[in-house]
Parts: sequence; structure tokens; C-alpha cells
Amino acid sequence: MNTSTYFFNTEAPVLGILIFILASIFYAEKSSNKFLVNFFKFIPGLLLCYFVPSILNSLGLVNPEISKNLYFVASRYLLPASLVLLTLSIDLKSIINLGPKAVIMFLSGTIGILIGGPISLLIVSYFELVPINPEDLWRGLTTVAGSWIGGGANQAAMKEMFNVNDQIFSSMITVDVIVANVWLGFLLFGAGINKKVDKWLNADSSAIEDLKNNLINYKRKNQKIPSLTDFMIILAIGFGVTGFAHFFADIISPYIQTNFSYLEKFSLTSSFFWLIVISTTGGLVLSFTKFRSYEGAGASTIGSVFLYVLVATIGMKMDALAILDNPGLFVLGFIWMIIHVIILISVAKLIKAPFFFVAVGSQANVGGAASAPVVASAFHPSLAPVGVLLAVLGYALGTYAAWFCGILMQFVS
Repeated sequence: MNTSTYFFNTEAPVLGILIFILASIFYAEKSSNKFLVNFFKFIPGLLLCYFVPSILNSLGLVNPEISKNLYFVASRYLLPASLVLLTLSIDLKSIINLGPKAVIMFLSGTIGILIGGPISLLIVSYFELVPINPEDLWRGLTTVAGSWIGGGANQAAMKEMFNVNDQIFSSMITVDVIVANVWLGFLLFGAGINKKVDKWLNADSSAIEDLKNNLINYKRKNQKIPSLTDFMIILAIGFGVTGFAHFFADIISPYIQTNFSYLEKFSLTSSFFWLIVISTTGGLVLSFTKFRSYEGAGASTIGSVFLYVLVATIGMKMDALAILDNPGLFVLGFIWMIIHVIILISVAKLIKAPFFFVAVGSQANVGGAASAPVVASAFHPSLAPVGVLLAVLGYALGTYAAWFCGILMQFVS
């Protein structure tokens, strides 16, 4: 390969540029500058974290081998560690204390995404709206399912698990972010008129006030200034479980390949599948131990840092204009989201759930920990942790539910 045609041929400067891009986006997103505030109302930061690095690829500045190397490290080491740290903070007791309606609405949102995928795929396939090879299409849609049930980490896991090519993935990311943010806009608008919506739903929102007061007290008791020791232990938890997952994934995968090769169509012969499942399960198990307390020292924040580095390495491999080739994917995405919304509203009407639980339950699936707290805080700032609690449950379910959704889409494809 002639490397002289590329401006960057080593990993170190490219990694530095990616981190600088991420830092710039986050800094700009928090700026009080009027132009930037208005800009980020329409262009979400997450979208920029994917597409700004893609400029490096689109302009031919980076050797493709460098992109592959950085992505490999991020997906095999940072991704599983991120999943461990993001699921570590799950507090099932606190989720139960939210009341059954909160969990019911969250699970209703999950089911809406799970069945919406195959149904929307059937509809667009019948009308031949998306001129993509059916095999590539259903595989690509698994990444949307991963994002809409869990988050970016689960999305990346589906990409690897189902072997989604980069061009299809570029289109899927655009559909994912744009459709999800259109729905987010509706939710934020609904938060402003939540009393009217609650009246229409015949819901009693008095429990939300009690919840708000409890969360204020809980936050005061668990605040902690992290020390160097705390950070080292958090890293040990994340990468320790990741190492454990690698060790057993390398044993389980060949064993199944040798003795149960027919399970390959379910991705059970993939070492990456077992790496992700074992890492997620490890985080869940540790959430029942004293290690969960390290969330107070920033475990999920470090997990998010790992995740965004992965996002940048994915973006560097992308073709940012791929969506222009398949506008029909937007139709599929909106049909999928409408199915999700119909199920949510129907269940809320049936059990008389407050709109707060509808909005947060939906966004804990579709937006994950990045936007679920935003929606929750639109009702009251002290309610933001409710979004986090349900979102981290989404991280835990995301890998399993998105995989199952992928299998369903494979059958109907």
C-alpha cells in the first residue's frame, strides 16, 4: 500500500485529533454563546461526534488501516469496559421504588422498539422503498435497535455482532439520530403541557412530587468528590471485567463453533458476542455489590468517555453522505418510531400513567443516558436521576433485546 497519499499514517496523531474534536464539541455544547445555543438546538452533539471525524475519512487524510486499528482497540477494550461501568450503577431497588408504572412504561417502550423493527421492515419491503440488499438492510437496522433500546455502546455492539458494513452504518446513524431527535422535540414540548396531557390520560401525578423530594435527599447523601484511588478502582473494575470477558469469550466461541456450528446464524459463535454479553452481565452482577457505590465517584462518566472515543473511531470510518443514497430509510425510521409511540400511549392510557413516565420511559430507551435525564429535568431538575436510573437499565437490556430484535428482522427479511 502506498502510504504517501495519506497525510496521517500513524495512530498517535489521529487519536490526539479525535480527542480534541470530542473535547471541542462538548465545550461548544456547554457554551453560553447565543449562536452555539441555537445551533445545538437543531444539531445534536452526538451527531457531530460521529460526523466531524468522518471528514478525516471523506477528505482522504487518514490511512484506512489507521482507522481500523483505532476502531479495533476501542471496540474490543473501551466498549466492553464502557458497558461494565454504565451498568455498574443500576440500582434495581430504586427502580422498583419508582413504582410499577415507571418500569411498565419503560418496558412498553422497549417492546415498541423490539416489534417495531420487524414490522417497519415488512412495510418498506412490501412497497420497495429502500433499495438496499435485504441482508444488509436487516443487519444495519440492528444497530438502530441497539441505540434505541440501550445506547451508543449497544449500537456499536450490534455493528460488530452482525457484521454491519461501514457504508450502511453511516446511513443508519443518520436515521437513528434525526428520527430520535424529532421525537425528543415532541417530548420536550409535552413536558411543557404535561398537566393537560395527564388530564387526557386520567393520570394522577402526585407520586411524582414524592419522588422528586426523595431524589433530592438521595442526591445529597451520595455526593462524593473522587480521589485518585477511586479512579484507579473504577478503571480496575472496567478493564478487569473486560479481561475476564475476553478470556471466557475466547473459550466459549470456539467450543460452540466446533460442537454447535448451526448456532452461527444466531451470532453465538462470535467471540465478540460473548465479549459483550459477559461484560454486560459482569456489570449487572457487580451492581449488587459495594462496587456500585463507585458510581458516586464517576464510574458512568468514565464509561461515557470510553464510549465517545469509540464513537469518534466509528465516525472516522464513515461516509457522511451515505444517507443521500437511501432516503427511504427515513420513512422506515419514522414508521418504527410511530409504532413505539402508539404502544407507549396505549399502555399509558390503559394504566393511567403520568406523562412523565411516558416521556422518561421512552427516552430511556431511544435516547439513553444522554437525553433521558434531559427529558426528566424538563419536568423538574431534581428528577434527572430518574432518567439515568431507567437509562442504565436500558444499557443492560439493550444488548439482549436488540439482538433478539435483529433475529426477528432476519426472519421477516
